[in-house]
Amino acid sequence: MVKWTGTARIDLRGFPKEAREVAGYQLFQVQQGLDPADWKPMPTVGPGVREIRVHTQGEHRVIYVAKFEEAIYVLHACEKKTQKSRRADVEVARRRFREIVRHRSGKE
Repeated sequence: MVKWTGTARIDLRGFPKEAREVAGYQLFQVQQGLDPADWKPMPTVGPGVREIRVHTQGEHRVIYVAKFEEAIYVLHACEKKTQKSRRADVEVARRRFREIVRHRSGKE
């Protein structure tokens, strides 16, 4: 099961059609217990967090965590315009990751 945090689903829907399709297929791969075709770890966001890298009509990223038994959490989806991840995008993902951890521990 995929759970979307914040505006991640809306943001992904804003991707060009081909990028949306690739991202959707890569998330399906993750649901099947497989790795996406192109990904990298994002330890600065949180333990177990990964970034799916989509290279179509520009660069797009889907940041997710799949280490929890109940769901794959999509933390953030964004277009990437520079080689380095924007600090704002990393912060959004980090904040959403912390909210998930806090919610799971019952400290709401």
